[in-house]
Amino acid sequence: MKRIISTTKAPAAIGPYSQAVCANGFLFTSGQIPINPASGNIEAKDINGQTKQVMQNLAEVLKAAGTDFSKVLKATIFLSDLSNFAVVNEIYASHFASEPPARSCVQVAKLPKDSLVEIEMIALI
Repeated sequence: MKRIISTTKAPAAIGPYSQAVCANGFLFTSGQIPINPASGNIEAKDINGQTKQVMQNLAEVLKAAGTDFSKVLKATIFLSDLSNFAVVNEIYASHFASEPPARSCVQVAKLPKDSLVEIEMIALI
């Protein structure tokens, strides 16, 4: 059984996809970029602010599905510039007090809306 997750506390999808989908005890989030859900815009210009917004957006999607960062199994981080890795890593790590999930991090040529970072997750529900 598939269940679509949607919350107004995270950015609405900007294409034909769901914020997240639950199936068989797992949650699959779509990639979150640093859109402020209140304004619908990317407000932070630097990697620090953008990463914090992405993690807040993910927290709200996880919460809407009835889970949280402690149940994340896998994350994938997409960066427009891998030289931002250390800053992203520090902010990301602050959400995982112990037993962090498996993770991949790659540099990509471009991200939606020219954001600097996008993160997707798989979690238990």
